Amino acid sequence: MREYLLTLCVTAAVTYLLTGPVRKFAIAAGAMPEIRERDVHREPTPRLGGIAMFGGLCAGLLVASQMSNIGEMFELSSEPRALLAGAALIWLLGVLDDKWGVDALIKLGGQMIAAGVMVWQGLTILWIPVPGVGSVALTPMQGTLLTVALVVITINAVNFVDGLDGLASGMVCIAAAAFFMYAYRMWYGYGVEAAAPATLFAVILMGMALGFLPHNMHPARIFMGDSGSMLIGLVLAAGAISITGQVDPDLLQAATGSEKEAVKSTVPVYIPVVLLPLSIIAVPVADLVLAVVRRTWNGQSPFAADRGHLHHRLLEIGHSHSRAVLIMYFWSALIGFSAVAYSVNSASVWVVLALAMFSAVGLFILLLPRFTPRVPRWAQAVVPPRYRREGRPAESAEEADEAGQSSASPAAGETGAERSGTVAQANGATAVGARGGHRVPQRSKAGSRG
Repeated sequence: MREYLLTLCVTAAVTYLLTGPVRKFAIAAGAMPEIRERDVHREPTPRLGGIAMFGGLCAGLLVASQMSNIGEMFELSSEPRALLAGAALIWLLGVLDDKWGVDALIKLGGQMIAAGVMVWQGLTILWIPVPGVGSVALTPMQGTLLTVALVVITINAVNFVDGLDGLASGMVCIAAAAFFMYAYRMWYGYGVEAAAPATLFAVILMGMALGFLPHNMHPARIFMGDSGSMLIGLVLAAGAISITGQVDPDLLQAATGSEKEAVKSTVPVYIPVVLLPLSIIAVPVADLVLAVVRRTWNGQSPFAADRGHLHHRLLEIGHSHSRAVLIMYFWSALIGFSAVAYSVNSASVWVVLALAMFSAVGLFILLLPRFTPRVPRWAQAVVPPRYRREGRPAESAEEADEAGQSSASPAAGETGAERSGTVAQANGATAVGARGGHRVPQRSKAGSRG
């Protein structure tokens, strides 16, 4: 566990430290596209955040290869090299798309090539566990097609959900945490060493997301772009492929007594990994399926962009940007960790009751888009200003409107120019007072977030 924690910290630190220089490079290179109609942000923001994430991936793999225990995996398995090769291809494709733009069909072809490279180097699905039957071996052609489909679907699911500041990186971090718990239990709980690569992939993915997230929280200073979203989608798919199709059924049979019992004990997470792909990112996959159905029904291309994603709908019903992101976090964590808990003890009633209770809480939060929680006074120093009892933006805006209306009312002998000056002075005083008496300089549109 200590080696995994060290790998996590190194990956997160490298990603975090590289993101600042990458942002400056993106601005200098002009990787700041114009605001589109479907975009939520209102100021040009640099992309290419995937460059820093790829640096964190390389650093994590390099550090892990030098470990005494994890390092043995690099000699016994070709999966880390396969991941690095596929990640390099998909990252290069994403960088080109962030800077110059790439056609959707070309990106799809590049995703399939990256998946094919991983298959060629040994990262592929060899068998599928089926309840009541055991493990069903796949032919090389079947394994290749299933692997490529899983990679492409996962990449586009993560890419589609990357529509709000911090949304994709946070959801993938939650999914990677749940996946790490499952893979680590497979390795140390059942003694299946073939689960070690998937465990390492999950740790590195957590580090990439955690290192980039502080720069990407609302208001984001940099976007990960396709170079980042497709990269983390591929790493997540690689972990699913490794834990699903690479684990030897004989090892599971030795750990549980029979192959059927082995499949039964792991099927709560095993089968959804193959079918969905990966149950712990069910929310972005559901968003992907709904987007394809919606666009096809309307006679559009499945790759055509629109404002019908789940996060867009949360904004439309009244949720703020931050709350929409937190709601998506909540549902991702609920589904992911519930699947892991169910795989540990599928006969426990408490798992089902906890799932039902948290689902009810999530539905209740969805019905309160206008509610803004307030924290106690003793905790106000560690929360954002919008959650404090004093200096709330909503109240400041209302006070500014009231001041403007009262000042705008014509007084006896007051000219139009005097009334305009009075209104501007009242509004300016309110703005200064709302910020604690300090005047904040105005930032240019291009430089405030980009």
